[in-house]
Amino acid sequence: MGYVARLANTVTPQDVGRRVTLRNRLPDGRFRDIVGVLESWEDGVIRVRRRDGETAAVEARDVVASRIVPQHPPRRRGRPDTGRGDPAP
Repeated sequence: MGYVARLANTVTPQDVGRRVTLRNRLPDGRFRDIVGVLESWEDGVIRVRRRDGETAAVEARDVVASRIVPQHPPRRRGRPDTGRGDPAP
């Protein structure tokens, strides 16, 4: 038996402001995933703001799967140095 991927589009224009992941088909048949905050969905163009602040625009017709994902957790700061030269417990 082979693995069968279940692709579903669950993101809608009403999800603007939420964190999403979009999988879209590239012209050469490969796929690309975009994760970020859904900024807008107008005239068939979906805009997602990535973690680095860049905005990615995707044609809605090229999206083959999408879903809402949890908010990105805040970055953790490094553990304080114990001053002993070995890792903190």
